[in-house]
Amino acid sequence: MMADIVALDQGTTSSRAIRFGADLVPLAVAQREFPQIFPRPGWVEHDPEAIWESQLACLREVLTEETAALGITNQRETTVIWDRTTGRAIHNAIVWQDRRTAETCAHLAATGHAAEVSFKTGLLLDPYFSATKIGWILDNVPGARAQAEAGNLAFGTIDSFLIWRLTGGRVHATDATNAARTMLYDIGVGAWDADLCRLFCVPMAILPEVRDCAGAFGMTDPGVTGRALPILGVAGDQQAAAMGQACFAPGMVKSTYGTGCFALMNTGAQRVASGHRLLTTVAAQFGGRRSYALEGSIFIAGAVVQWLRDGLSIIESAGQTQGLAEAADPEQAVTFVPAFTGLGAPYWSPGTRGAILGLTRATGRPEIARAALQSVAFQTRDLWEAMRADWAGAGLGGAQTVLRVDGGMAGSDWTMQALADCLGAPVDRPVVTETTALGAAWLAGMQAGLCPGAEEFAKRWALERRFEPTQDEPARAADYARWKRAVAAAMAF
Repeated sequence: MMADIVALDQGTTSSRAIRFGADLVPLAVAQREFPQIFPRPGWVEHDPEAIWESQLACLREVLTEETAALGITNQRETTVIWDRTTGRAIHNAIVWQDRRTAETCAHLAATGHAAEVSFKTGLLLDPYFSATKIGWILDNVPGARAQAEAGNLAFGTIDSFLIWRLTGGRVHATDATNAARTMLYDIGVGAWDADLCRLFCVPMAILPEVRDCAGAFGMTDPGVTGRALPILGVAGDQQAAAMGQACFAPGMVKSTYGTGCFALMNTGAQRVASGHRLLTTVAAQFGGRRSYALEGSIFIAGAVVQWLRDGLSIIESAGQTQGLAEAADPEQAVTFVPAFTGLGAPYWSPGTRGAILGLTRATGRPEIARAALQSVAFQTRDLWEAMRADWAGAGLGGAQTVLRVDGGMAGSDWTMQALADCLGAPVDRPVVTETTALGAAWLAGMQAGLCPGAEEFAKRWALERRFEPTQDEPARAADYARWKRAVAAAMAF
């Protein structure tokens, strides 16, 4: 039997494990959903034990005697703090979507710290990132801050928590892509920043070691996985997806549609500062050398379809939205701004809430479903235009004119056609759409010597379907102008 690789893909609403052959063809998949916890409006938490149990169950389901290595990719920014002795979390994980520290971020911005944070981290002062979440836990769990300062607690994004558990507490580490999302990591220097840690009141003793994306992250405890397996690749989910999409050349753009939507433009060795409120982040790190990316984050993409199902009960399954959208009245200009947890890039308006505009007495399920899917296309165009403007402003020449897509919503032909029409650009869907897990598997497989390097891997990327724009420019411009008016109305409210 040929050796295989297992990628752990720990997401916002479910944990998955996918086993790939050495040729990086998917062979088996396991998935477990886990509960979402909403203690208050704008607060989102996960039970770390539920994450661990669901991820371990998935791993055990796909593991074989031929498995040679593990890769990990994860929801980023989600924050866990645990006891180093027991391995138990001292509080629920605070999820990337959580907005409880909005006032803290606003205060820091008002007192003049935004420029320093942005210069060092490439990020904006926003509750999205880990730093203020760490501070909240340490200040709200009795005795936690004293325990942290004594070195008895450990912080990690979900990758670090899984590595700790898988290795039986022997390894406390993360990779550069996850570290770059904490708002504590200087992405130019490539190290935790003591001044930022003081600003956010985070003891440096709780931080993990930062390593390359492809490298040794320890051996699993045989008592956990049945035998010792090397963990050889780690990357945050969006960077892993960019690798899985083979977006290694500067100017290439990918967009992943999961719970949220995240677009990354590779800028290579050059760190591009955004003039349009995009993030500058680490795309990958190999051999201690970092490459960078511009990133735009949309908080609600696939989650809007979940809301149609679970909140409004107008669909029973996500697949029904395409049929409803096709049946919608073309004369009704219903517009949906799904700002359930605020607006991400390029607006960064945490206080904005969702709105549906343009309703008439004739509006029904089809029009609302169509508006929900279109909102994803409109939000993507916001990011697309901002990225291309930043790229041009940096004097880097012509950017790529094709968008590579992946994630659950990429499977909807209607949505991808709407996206191509909205952008006025081709949209490419690959044969393997599990690109997040693919990226993690490639990292581990490359480190294990089973898979090729980036250049050869890129040659294997295969197109399943290209969606060409069919809408004329006046209609495209009118639709986008309607979207911009709707966003302005939601923000004003």
